[in-house]
Amino acid sequence: MELFSGRPGNTEGRLPREVRTYDLLDSLGIEYKRTDHEQADNMEACFEIDAVLGVVICKNLFLTNRQKSAFYLLMMPGDKKFKTKELSAQINSARLSFASPEDMLKYLDIEPGSVSIMGLMNDKDNAVKLLIDEDVLKEEYLGCHPCVNTSSLRIRTEDVINTFLPAVGHDHRTVHLEGKD
Repeated sequence: MELFSGRPGNTEGRLPREVRTYDLLDSLGIEYKRTDHEQADNMEACFEIDAVLGVVICKNLFLTNRQKSAFYLLMMPGDKKFKTKELSAQINSARLSFASPEDMLKYLDIEPGSVSIMGLMNDKDNAVKLLIDEDVLKEEYLGCHPCVNTSSLRIRTEDVINTFLPAVGHDHRTVHLEGKD
């Protein structure tokens, strides 16, 4: 795996959702590093990519309440355990569970294994609330997929918070997750 600056020179064979991610980042003047790799659809596969990017790829979970009336994208450190009870109490939403692949596609235009904050560019109706663990915000950079899990990006956290999110009409709520048993 190699680390590249910016978008691939040739986008032939890449999914439109990935190319749209690069188009948006470039139009916003957000600098990013990119690495291409085999499909990485779990955190174990991402650990190798972390070494190349020089940053831990965020664990991104697409969640919903029992009624499927509220959807959440949770960003947390990849090495932290997710405890539903811990998050539910902070956002006053009992019975959180993973949202369906159909809802993921509908709201974020992303498939399972590729969930990323970049998918918020496809949520034009702001149906998805972004939750970010405070530890992610402490880091200078964050790692994420460009809406596909065969590439990964390293982007300045402040560029994501101060430029990307306002451009796609989203804000975030900071949460505190211990991740302990």
